[in-house]
Amino acid sequence: MTEPSADATMTGCAAITRAALTDRLAPLAAGPARRFVALAGPPGAGKSTLAEALLADLSRLYPGRVAILPMDGFHYDDLWLEPQGLRPRKGAPFTFDVRGFAATLARLRADDGPVAVPVFDRSIEIARAGARIIDPAIRLVLVEGNYLLLDDPEWRPLAAHFDLTVALDVPLSELERRLLRRWRDLPEAEARQKVEANDLPNARLVVSTSRMADLVVQGGG
Repeated sequence: MTEPSADATMTGCAAITRAALTDRLAPLAAGPARRFVALAGPPGAGKSTLAEALLADLSRLYPGRVAILPMDGFHYDDLWLEPQGLRPRKGAPFTFDVRGFAATLARLRADDGPVAVPVFDRSIEIARAGARIIDPAIRLVLVEGNYLLLDDPEWRPLAAHFDLTVALDVPLSELERRLLRRWRDLPEAEARQKVEANDLPNARLVVSTSRMADLVVQGGG
């Protein structure tokens, strides 16, 4: 029996390959208006990898017109999470500044000047403020993150900012394998604790409560 895909809520969406997605996005990068594409999926699905690949593909066609906005840059800092007892759940929806994220999307949609955005540094597990500038020449913003399609009152308003939504669909067993690899520098027991106590619950939340996307990339691209 084939293992069910991670994102069961996406059944019925149009499946698309990375190459076909690049073709679909090219007119958005070439056009005069600034457009926003959401790349959503559970942790370990390959969102950052896909976003970087699309950026490289599209930048060869339209240099200087495409940028990535990662949701992970809007993690609350450990200085706030630790006193709240939330540090072990870092990465869950309530550990992000979703309103700050929405405000940044609104600033970018206004298209009236350069916008500094934060970027998450995975080597230290901390977001670096103002680590990337999205300048006025950018016409296509690839927004990537776990909860972009979450059907939740705090996250649902983000939908108004997206011109196209793409979900990454990966089997849960493969997500678990990738997530364990993400923590391979830790002792095995500690890595498994992180995955089972936080990463996989977050993945299951994305799977069970995300709204349907316009397109689906199977296997994370």
